[in-house]
Parts: sequence; C-alpha cells; structure tokens
Amino acid sequence: MVTKEEIMKIAILSKLFVADDEIDKLTKDMGEIISFADTINNAADEGGDFDNINNLSNVLRDDEVVPSFEREKILQNAKDSDSGCFLVKNIMK
Repeated sequence: MVTKEEIMKIAILSKLFVADDEIDKLTKDMGEIISFADTINNAADEGGDFDNINNLSNVLRDDEVVPSFEREKILQNAKDSDSGCFLVKNIMK
C-alpha cells in the first residue's frame, strides 16, 4: 500500500506540486497501479511456445538466377542514358 508520505516524497523528488486535496486520490490511484503491476508479475507462466502458434512454415522460394533482358534492349526507348543507366531529370531545387 502506498502512503501519503511516499506520494509527497515522490512529488518532491520529481519537483511536482501536489495540492493537499489531490493527495488522497493520487495515493489511491498509485496503489491501484502497483496492485495491477503485482497481478501481472504474479501471473502464471505456462511455458508455452509462442514462436509458432499457428504452425506456419517458411513459404518463401529459393533464389534462382534467371536470364534477364539485354541492357541495350532495355535502354533503347530511354530518352537519355549514360553508361548503361537511365538518366532522369533532377527535380530537387
């Protein structure tokens, strides 16, 4: 259980102003937060394997080298090219 003194100490260390009429509500809220954290910490861990809960396997295919188009054929309709590469207009100003 969190006490009013602990709340005031935390407020001083945090350099926060806590009005006297807010201390009771803040003490209650902090107690509930700590109680919830304790509930989570005490939750039973069944040790289940969550890495592959849907029993999926790798569906990716192996990489294969396949023939490509000739560079000259690809660039034949390019407006501008240089050293086998497309030249594009610079739009940065």
